[in-house]
Amino acid sequence: MHRWIIDRRSSYLALAVALVAAALVYCLGALAPAAHAEGPGSGSPWTVSLGDSYISGEAGRWAGNTNGSSSNIDALGSTAYYDNSTNSGELIAGCHRSKSAEVYIGGGVSGENLACSGAKTSSFSSGGLFKPGLDFYNSSGHEGQALMLQHFAATHNVKLVAVSIGGNNFNFAGIVQTCVEDFLFTPEWWPAYCSGESSVTNNFSSSNVATQKAAIKGAILNVAKAMTNAGYSSSQYTILVQDYPSPIPNGEGFRYSQSGYTRQDVGGCGFWNKDANYANSTMLPTIDNAELGAATEAGLSNVKTMQLSSAFNGRRLCEKGVGLLEEEGLSSWKASEAVNKTEWINQIRTLTAIFPPYEIQEDIHPNYWAQMALRNCVTQAYNGGTPKGGTCNISASGLNSAGEPNMSLH
Repeated sequence: MHRWIIDRRSSYLALAVALVAAALVYCLGALAPAAHAEGPGSGSPWTVSLGDSYISGEAGRWAGNTNGSSSNIDALGSTAYYDNSTNSGELIAGCHRSKSAEVYIGGGVSGENLACSGAKTSSFSSGGLFKPGLDFYNSSGHEGQALMLQHFAATHNVKLVAVSIGGNNFNFAGIVQTCVEDFLFTPEWWPAYCSGESSVTNNFSSSNVATQKAAIKGAILNVAKAMTNAGYSSSQYTILVQDYPSPIPNGEGFRYSQSGYTRQDVGGCGFWNKDANYANSTMLPTIDNAELGAATEAGLSNVKTMQLSSAFNGRRLCEKGVGLLEEEGLSSWKASEAVNKTEWINQIRTLTAIFPPYEIQEDIHPNYWAQMALRNCVTQAYNGGTPKGGTCNISASGLNSAGEPNMSLH
């Protein structure tokens, strides 16, 4: 009997010691830093994208254009822009953060897309939709992209922040609408040119260019401030500022005549030749120069630029040498040579985009092929963790092993 009591007491004592030891381990574990904590300079590398529709992945659902069944060019399906944790919707309605967006370069590098279609340098709301700018806006559950970046970077090892912003500051969507309306509603023998309308040209006055350039510079500085607030030194990450690609050719480069309505009804590219020339000679260079100039004037040692103005030349909307699926005898976007023979810019669909699956905001944006091409450009810019800048252009036909169009960055 006594032996049993002693053994039992010994068991209780051993159990008590074990529980105390376990408690100490738990407490010490709670106090000690996590073994695999991620943050500035620690953990697996990430790239982050900030800005507007040209980097969020707008139109990234569609691979080429067709006036036939939309299913023939639907590369990503109805969940193309879903970015919540359950893949059931958008975190911010209308941001259109596409699954084909350029930030997802892979190769052991993770991507986070914080950009938003329609965004300007500063946050605003329009039509009931919130559009986060590259600022620290924080109200009613809404945050600016700089603040989003700050929060994300504090717990992830962000090595590259890709930025595309400023096009909407110059009223890009409104300009396109004016140009297409002038093409559709005035005759060839007495055309109205958007390039002669003050509602368009005032966007490119010297005073407005200076204003928007300063706004873009401020946005870039906000990116740097967000990273500093998150605990980074300038040597731990790179800001990659990119400009905008030309979406349409010059007038002589269109495969449809400007006579009649074929250019818009079939091609979805209703610009007069004169206005297309103006877009490439004045509008695009002015916006791009403001973007690149702001990057220089920001005066940051860790800013590099990626120039995309001619990245899609040869694959632009309505350009000679490419065509709609049916014009090229292709059954779908998966057909051999589709990437080489079809357009990389989404049609301007006007009335046909009022109903799903197309959306008006997808008009004249880089499509799936273009997004994958940009991803190739960003991969080269990331450069294995030693980021570089340069000019990105098509280097060869076909796709690389990652399913991306072959591009070169020099």
